[in-house]
Amino acid sequence: MIRAFYGISENPFSNRTIQLLPHQQEIYDTLKVHSLQGGLCLVLGVPGTGKTVIKEFLKQTSDKKQLIVTVARTLHTYTNTIKILCQAFNIGFEGSHFKCEKRLIEEAFSLNHQGKTFITIIDDSHLMDMTTLRKLRLLFEDFPKNHNIILIGQPLLLSNLALTVNQDIKSRVTYSVVTKRLNPDDMKAFILSELDRIRLGHNTFTEEALELIVRSADGILRKARNLCVSSMLEAVRSSKKCIDLDNVNRVLIQPHWRNEYDIREF
Repeated sequence: MIRAFYGISENPFSNRTIQLLPHQQEIYDTLKVHSLQGGLCLVLGVPGTGKTVIKEFLKQTSDKKQLIVTVARTLHTYTNTIKILCQAFNIGFEGSHFKCEKRLIEEAFSLNHQGKTFITIIDDSHLMDMTTLRKLRLLFEDFPKNHNIILIGQPLLLSNLALTVNQDIKSRVTYSVVTKRLNPDDMKAFILSELDRIRLGHNTFTEEALELIVRSADGILRKARNLCVSSMLEAVRSSKKCIDLDNVNRVLIQPHWRNEYDIREF
């Protein structure tokens, strides 16, 4: 609908077309270095600050000499998590978790002998039971040393690792970073760069509408994307090419955009 109305060929503010912001590029470059040396890396941040963007960019830019596997279902038991890993490595996952562990270690050394590096990404790792994470850490100890584990999650994970009982995991961390909220100038630059990407003019949003979007997004990239797309849909509904304050406000009055103290029971 938006593409037809604005006469563009690409979806606006799409996650499928990934362009890293400068601070994301720095994190990406550091993770790539650690993948060559081996390590345990933490990429933490509140939801919507760009962790998924970095993960997807790692997957998209991997070459034939690098394998990247992802575990996203982190609420599973250790046995099921091992089977998910086997599936990601394209090896059999039948039998006990001991047999699965053996196959994973053999596959890891096979890839190492082929001159390949590999990265295991565990998404939403703050949801994973610490006992399961500890068992995985022990498993990865038997992997070749050019293997990098990246734990992506919310800052709660860092609090859990700070507990004395989890020092055996924290002491092995080689790199950690917290993805920050964007400041208003960087958020504005991000929105304008997205307009450039889909070949729409900067005047697609009025200056007032753009300022309201930046304030309402509160430094969260995901909020900015969703608010921009929703505002464009409102502009399509009202048959206006230029998105103004009225379009943005029609989105912001929706309950999920409002603070709890603004919501009244009916």
